[in-house]
Amino acid sequence: MKRRSLLVGLGAAAVAGCSRIADSGPGARALAAAEDWHRKAQRLFAARTALAPEYDRAAISPSFRGNGSLTVDTDAYRASLASGFADWRLNVRGLVRHPLSLSMDNIRRLPQRTQVTRHDCVEGWSAIGEWTGPQLGLILSAAQLLPQAKYVVFRCADRLRGASYYESIDLIDAFHPQTIVAHRLNGAPLPERNGAPLRLRVERQLGYKHAKYLTAIEAVASLDGIGGGAGGYWEDRGYQWYAGV
Repeated sequence: MKRRSLLVGLGAAAVAGCSRIADSGPGARALAAAEDWHRKAQRLFAARTALAPEYDRAAISPSFRGNGSLTVDTDAYRASLASGFADWRLNVRGLVRHPLSLSMDNIRRLPQRTQVTRHDCVEGWSAIGEWTGPQLGLILSAAQLLPQAKYVVFRCADRLRGASYYESIDLIDAFHPQTIVAHRLNGAPLPERNGAPLRLRVERQLGYKHAKYLTAIEAVASLDGIGGGAGGYWEDRGYQWYAGV
């Protein structure tokens, strides 16, 4: 079994029991140690810029399912959706010299990267899709990160089970060439169920890291005090922060 498929299968099995394990002190320590080993092992055996596999367009899946939130249940989002997201803004803030407020037109005018990659969900399903958008590193370079910045937090318009969705990655993954802010899927504008108008694609990590309905990118020195402090919506509920595949 290929390493990527093995990790997805193990992740799906682990999720079923992670809450019970994480509730115990020894279990929580074991999960934290395993996550740290996983992150260091991936970066030891694969170069920081090593690419996730890319495919021919002929390999694109017939459909790309939505997962988690399938829309944003607010009047503001519905109005923005109806207008083609003409008023949508992506704010870049936090530990940056030049905060940005980017419209969809701004996003589309940036240099674009198109990549056909496989999305691996921790629930055990996968799909191949073609994603297009500017590299996150290009946006961060334009904002000019301050030296204190260590992580990038992604703020989202959706709420899941009453809580705001958010995610985070470190600067190694933020500047990886395949980490993009996608606005197109399979040659068309990103569908609502897949996170329209903007979603993160961080191709070397599992699907829950690929935050949808992006409203802001925030450079921070620490993840403490953000959400539950674990670095993401699902991480606050027991999932690993580093979900590399």
